[in-house]
Amino acid sequence: MSNPENSWNRRRFLQTASGVTALSVASSRRIAAAGAPVTLVVDPADSIASTPPCTWALKELKDALDRAHIPVTHADKLSQAPAANLRIVIAGSNSALGASILGKSGVTVPSVPEAMALVPGPSGSSKTVLACGSDVRGLMYATLELADRVAMSDDPMEALKINTTIVEKPTNKLRSINRCFQSDLEDRPWFEDTQMWPAYLTMLANHRFNMFNLSMGLAYDYPQKVSDSYTYFTYPFFVKVPGYEQVRAGNLTDTGRARNLDLLRSISSECAARAIDFTLGLWNHAYVMPNGSAPTYPITGLTEETHAAYCRDALYTLLKECPGITGLTMRVHGESGIPESKFEFWRTVFEGVSKLDRKINLNLHAKGTSQRIIDIAQATKMPVSLSPKYWAEHLGLPYQPASIRELEKPPKEPDHAGALFELSSGARRFMRYSYGDLFKKNRAYDVYFRIWPGTQRVLLWGDPQLAAGDGRGFPMCGSLGVDLFEPLSFKGRAGSGISSAPAGRCSYADQSLAPRYDWEKFEYSYRVWGRHIYNPDADPEACYRYWKKQLRAAGPPMTQALALASRVLRVVTTSQEPSAANWTYWPEMYTNMTIVDPSLNPIYHDTPEPRVYGNVSPLDPQIFSGINNTVDGLLSGKSNSRYSPLEVAQWLVSYTEAIDRNLAQADKLALNTQSAVYRRVALDARIQSGLGKYFSAKIRSAALFAVYRKTGDTTVLGQAVAQYRKASESWKDFASMAKGRYMDDVTYGKVPNMRGNWMDRLAEIDADIEAMQSAKPEAEAAPPIGASVKEAVIRQIFAPSPRPYIACLHNPAETFQPGSPLPIAIEVDGPVSAVRLVYRHVNQAEYYETVEMKQVDGKYRAEIPVNYSQSEYALQYYFELQHTPATATMFPGLGADRMDRPYFLIEQA
Repeated sequence: MSNPENSWNRRRFLQTASGVTALSVASSRRIAAAGAPVTLVVDPADSIASTPPCTWALKELKDALDRAHIPVTHADKLSQAPAANLRIVIAGSNSALGASILGKSGVTVPSVPEAMALVPGPSGSSKTVLACGSDVRGLMYATLELADRVAMSDDPMEALKINTTIVEKPTNKLRSINRCFQSDLEDRPWFEDTQMWPAYLTMLANHRFNMFNLSMGLAYDYPQKVSDSYTYFTYPFFVKVPGYEQVRAGNLTDTGRARNLDLLRSISSECAARAIDFTLGLWNHAYVMPNGSAPTYPITGLTEETHAAYCRDALYTLLKECPGITGLTMRVHGESGIPESKFEFWRTVFEGVSKLDRKINLNLHAKGTSQRIIDIAQATKMPVSLSPKYWAEHLGLPYQPASIRELEKPPKEPDHAGALFELSSGARRFMRYSYGDLFKKNRAYDVYFRIWPGTQRVLLWGDPQLAAGDGRGFPMCGSLGVDLFEPLSFKGRAGSGISSAPAGRCSYADQSLAPRYDWEKFEYSYRVWGRHIYNPDADPEACYRYWKKQLRAAGPPMTQALALASRVLRVVTTSQEPSAANWTYWPEMYTNMTIVDPSLNPIYHDTPEPRVYGNVSPLDPQIFSGINNTVDGLLSGKSNSRYSPLEVAQWLVSYTEAIDRNLAQADKLALNTQSAVYRRVALDARIQSGLGKYFSAKIRSAALFAVYRKTGDTTVLGQAVAQYRKASESWKDFASMAKGRYMDDVTYGKVPNMRGNWMDRLAEIDADIEAMQSAKPEAEAAPPIGASVKEAVIRQIFAPSPRPYIACLHNPAETFQPGSPLPIAIEVDGPVSAVRLVYRHVNQAEYYETVEMKQVDGKYRAEIPVNYSQSEYALQYYFELQHTPATATMFPGLGADRMDRPYFLIEQA
């Protein structure tokens, strides 16, 4: 097994730790450096450097230098800057000044959008630095990078020295943050805070996000007993529509509506000033609320006959009144409140976009979409994109899932005609939680992924290696990138908001832990994501310097503790998924799923029967296996290549041990363990370590219980109970730690599993332990399971054998020719009894094909046949290597650190 700390460069760790310990020396150097001035050189004729976003970024750099007490002068030409000064040239890469320095330095900046470079002067001059970009965003990012280096360093002059050329370009064209308006109580304070927005959007630009998505109408999955309805049916909260003056949101004054529109204009202007595209999300189009609803702002003045036309004209009015809106996200399936068979409704609404005299990027949330709705959107003549979910409504390991759960496969006989969810619960069900069949080669629409806020909402996370893996995975088959629902996204949802204080969204009972703005708690998360989605190969030092600045000597071990903590729930989500829905399954504040008795299952109906923990499907069942299936295979002496839950439990143990070591080291090195920043990050890392201990022990308990069910051995039952108690104690430990620091009622919905506190979950855990103690075995196994087999399986539960390693060599083709066979060959350097090729189109509605490979000329060979390659989809495949009947593995697999895509992908020529 690999050491989870291998991802950290240990030499860099030790050097950094010793360097940060000497901060008092660095502070002295800073004072000395204050007398060394900087000259900012900008050619007024540079068409890129003179744009408002680049001018704004230049001011950010100057302000950072001012805060560091470094004198700044300005010059139009390099020759005007004093030779003794550090001369920072801000220039477009194709400008006269930029091109001259690049040419003398022998550096080429890629001629692609948003490329940037930091270049030392010719011949490595330490007195000149060129910050340049291929376009406005590229130059802005280069300038902001210098500002960030100054802000995050105690020796800013040293931080400004660029000794080695840095050239970066975006791997993902689109990098979006999505902020949701969910709650009148909890969201209006930040929405109306005109001081918050510039700081927040500056942070996004600094970390290279190029789109901001403000989502309205997501407070409910669909109209269900609505209470808090502020902005739920969005239009009347922002505009009065000519011809529909009678349509109003009750209890909202004209002044309030006008203020909302002014705020929207202001936010879009602040985005434009930072070269961030502003997208407005309109997720609900229902105005009639169901029986039992008591909406705080009831919609009046609309009828079924005027509904579609009003939405059309309101959409047009809103877009005209707020010209800074550059894109729309629309939910067009049943959760919008519009039955999925009502295509004419959307045809009418989209006419409001068609009438515009400017381009609007029209993004459709992908669930339930069909070609018919895509055609209606494309009739607007606007750019159209679709956004499928990345890992259902959660977040798994950094690759696109190889498959979806069986529950999401298309039904053989869809029978939902005329229903609200006719398509998304019927023939298009496979579009609910993944990319479905969107990746056709010659599609006329774009695709980018959307990450739903299901796995982690409250706790701080950030791992550069995980983020880099995601960044490499998003461009799959030409995808543009990703829209990420930010932390806290669903806070106060469905009328569960309880606090009007902005800091209250972070759910701290201990107000000394609350940051000024809610997003400031998660600034490291934004930093890690933005920079590594922009460039997965970026130096992680840009992330590490954040905690060095914040925590001094404790920064390096805390960085590593948080990185490992960030892997815990992503591994859990990938390997077990009792529900793909975020409003049911919340592994961060998990509602216990019974191991023993389906009647004790309180909420998990979106899972295979019988609905107990051992039967839970992995979120990627092609790569991972479930608990009961794994135990059945071990007892029968058979195995498959999938990663087992027993391996997952061992990974979690290794993570938690390493987290705890690094936290102990951070505690020793910290100058102030009582600072709010230190206590916030240490608390969240410890809670995630506790979650890892809980899930690892629970997995082992469930596996032992499955052995007991098959064998009737009460000794094994005792071991299962002991592991479950260990899980319960782990939960109690971190829940006690969180008590008094986090609120007793952390609210993400009105149902019990979406609110409360970790302590609330203990009763169900302990009730299941009690049920396990009195559980009966199944009928006698036939044939009976021998003692040696049983003991071998128990050894595997506590210490699973390492995956067999055999060196393999496979050179995937760059492309394939549709209608021609695709030969596949692999060299295997070691003993195997069989090698199988497992392949499928990049279409989640399909199943995998498997073919035995034959050994010819020292290689195992097979081919994907003509009739299969004749397809509009790319191909994905991997290899199964059978060693013995009980031992198998896969290639390429997840890699030693579980960061690799476990399959090859080839697109059409």
